[in-house]
Amino acid sequence: MNNSDEVFEALAACFRVLSEPTRLKIMHAVCEKEMSVSQIVEELGATQTNISRHLGLMHRGGVLLRRKQGSQVYYRLADAAMADICRSVCSRIAGQLDARQPLRGALMKLMPRKRAAARPAPSRAAR
Repeated sequence: MNNSDEVFEALAACFRVLSEPTRLKIMHAVCEKEMSVSQIVEELGATQTNISRHLGLMHRGGVLLRRKQGSQVYYRLADAAMADICRSVCSRIAGQLDARQPLRGALMKLMPRKRAAARPAPSRAAR
């Protein structure tokens, strides 16, 4: 296997991790903040067993980082670029769904939001 084959294998492995809707929902849930397993379970409305299985796969795949604090395990994105990739794909799909407005609106709500840069408070004159 040459170097480019290794790159393509790694790329395919990454896309396999992201190819399941529950894992995309998990990624959406943790894209802005670290969350505990129980918080993710509550947000997604799935069983803890199912979510834990997906979290383990995403961690092994390098998509998520985890830390343990007491009896709680917390997950966060390993790389913000992963959220950017999903945001880009969501934007592309949303653009294709213009003719189907209700679907487009639902998709846009699922897109991870970009983190806003800290902005200075407006001056009294600007208020």
